[in-house]
Amino acid sequence: MKNIRLGIIGSGFMGRTNAEASTKYLKNVELVAIAGGSRAPKLAAEYGVTAEPTVEALLARPDIDAVLISTPHAEHTWQAVEAANYGKHILLDKPMATTVADCDRILAATRKAGVKLMIMFGQRFRICNIEARRLVREGAIGKVKMVLELILASGGLEALPPWQSKPENVGPFIGHAVHNIDRIRWVTGTEITSVTAHVQRDPESGNEVSTMALLSLSNGAMATLWESWDIPKPVFPRSESGARIVGETGNLDLDAYGELRLGQKGVWSVITTQPPIDWAGQGMLSPVRMAAYRAQHQEFIDSILEDRTPSVTGEDGRAAVAVAEAAYRSAAEGRTIYLDNPEEKK
Repeated sequence: MKNIRLGIIGSGFMGRTNAEASTKYLKNVELVAIAGGSRAPKLAAEYGVTAEPTVEALLARPDIDAVLISTPHAEHTWQAVEAANYGKHILLDKPMATTVADCDRILAATRKAGVKLMIMFGQRFRICNIEARRLVREGAIGKVKMVLELILASGGLEALPPWQSKPENVGPFIGHAVHNIDRIRWVTGTEITSVTAHVQRDPESGNEVSTMALLSLSNGAMATLWESWDIPKPVFPRSESGARIVGETGNLDLDAYGELRLGQKGVWSVITTQPPIDWAGQGMLSPVRMAAYRAQHQEFIDSILEDRTPSVTGEDGRAAVAVAEAAYRSAAEGRTIYLDNPEEKK
């Protein structure tokens, strides 16, 4: 079986993650070049590949079949469209783009070019999330009635990379809570049909620091999503990427970085546990952290080799952006936004 020749666009935290996955964890892959960002030359040297001076130069290389794009959100649209124009398959970091309109531009370009497009929703490849979805889809808790999604952290905006606070990248709800939005859709098999949201902003910069959204689901269930980087320490346990899912006959208590617990017949039981990531010792390249990226990136590679649709599609990326965009609009206009109304999609 032939190797898929990769280029990486973006040289920050996720650029390094992509390089590590490509060179040490994936099968049928050859990393060829890296471009994008001031750290690209150093990262390329560390992994023994070419550093291209521009994204365009990387995309123009005929010896690259696919690209992994992990750059600031506002860069995604032009880079993905240009990659499609060059005939490259694309694994694109979340959020897919900063607006639904830009998601549609990416979708149109990839469809026209006939290339694969997969969105990096890495939470779909974590053990506890996979098992939660299985239990819900198998009816272990009956029909889902309510969901609480949490992505809570301390440290304020200073805890995030400075580029994420730039206006063109919108804010942490679209940058991070899209994982939670996608998990609601993916685990429950429903669509989000309306959004009512409030946003709290940093008093000095005016940047979003916390968002709370109330969501209606297509099966009649309801969900709430709390996203904040402004929680005093200690942060609530099981809330870095947590969910509580209420069904007609049972409950799930999900911590994507800890335990998944099933509540049935008055008793809680642990279904599965993800080992802790060794941030202090092994750091960002801990094998436990990299396991999800190995599975995610291999799915992308396999979809190319097998000529099939990847398990996370551009439409999935668009759906998450649509909910985030609706949340910001709801907060700004002080009203509920209905996603199932064609007039609300304009």
